[in-house]
Amino acid sequence: MFKAYRYRIKPDPEQIQLLESSFGCARFIYNHFLELKISMYASGKQKLSKHDMDAKLKSLKEEHPWLKEVNSQSLQAVTMNLDSAFGRFFKEKKGFPKFKSKKFSKPSFMNPQFCIVDFESNTISIPKAKQIKAVLHRKFEGKVKSITISRPATGKYYASVLVETENQIPEKPELNKDRAIGIDLGLTHFAITSEGKKTNNPRFLRQSEKRLKRKQRRFSRMTKGSNNQSKQRVSLAKLHEKVSNQRKDFLHQISHKLVNENQVDVLCIEDLNTSGMIRNRKLAKSIFDVGWGMFRSFLTYKCDWNGKWLLDIGRFEPSSKTCSVCGHINQELALKDRVWACPCGAVHDRDVNAAVNIKEMAFNRQNLIRFIGLGQAESTPVEMLGC
Repeated sequence: MFKAYRYRIKPDPEQIQLLESSFGCARFIYNHFLELKISMYASGKQKLSKHDMDAKLKSLKEEHPWLKEVNSQSLQAVTMNLDSAFGRFFKEKKGFPKFKSKKFSKPSFMNPQFCIVDFESNTISIPKAKQIKAVLHRKFEGKVKSITISRPATGKYYASVLVETENQIPEKPELNKDRAIGIDLGLTHFAITSEGKKTNNPRFLRQSEKRLKRKQRRFSRMTKGSNNQSKQRVSLAKLHEKVSNQRKDFLHQISHKLVNENQVDVLCIEDLNTSGMIRNRKLAKSIFDVGWGMFRSFLTYKCDWNGKWLLDIGRFEPSSKTCSVCGHINQELALKDRVWACPCGAVHDRDVNAAVNIKEMAFNRQNLIRFIGLGQAESTPVEMLGC
């Protein structure tokens, strides 16, 4: 099992100079080969593979001697990432690789070998930069596979440590509807379960919106390129980082609670068309703030780590409009209707009813679209449902 740990590092001035040089070299290599791949693809010539880029990297170092000042394996990791980005684009037909900007892109570089994390001295060592002071707030046991150094807009430096542990992903039990729970995601309440439990949406961006507007207005009025504007940019970035950290902490807590504190083996959710929903300009900011995509990814790996199933139903299933008692579909149900009555006499809370239907639909062959998980392919046969 692979796990990643992110630590704050505090390099000295000499180490900062090396890190900044590594950021610049990695950005230069990425942009250079991206331009070369685009030109070759446009001219119809043979594609440029990772092996070809590594071969050209040697001559590029002779042309630009300052590339030799940084770790050579970090530059080779850049070509690997670029090749993977192109592979994902042609496979998924979206997300074409973009050029990295010195001002607006998040600088980073990876060290695939010879990395050491020392918990006794609270230091992290990478090639050409030894014993960088770090805040090692979490200990781990395992083999360090790689360390990625990054610097967000706040100016802080972070090290993301990829660790290979001896733990194995546990086997998942047989699917059982009696040990399943349905989860409906919303904006007023973040998560509603089929058991009737509701978790409020904290709306962290809305809480800090006034402060963000004030800082952004002050930043925009300052002289472009001045020292005061640089200080204000960092202050604004720190507030954005705080909102992001609040959201991540909340999503970690709620996903942990759903996976570990519920006596269930199966979690059922609905595939949401987030990219289509944000086209509604009245709801776009709230949808971005709620973080459904991040919550889904957290839920995915935590279910795998704990040996539980995560089932996903289609986005077009009428989970809110269907009566969970008789199956009647209320075609006139509007978004503003939070409670509605069925002709059979049942009165439904819209969100709880949707969560109940999501659970039922997930165990129906025609509604289930995939099993979500890191340990198996998403196209797991639905015959495993036994229906």
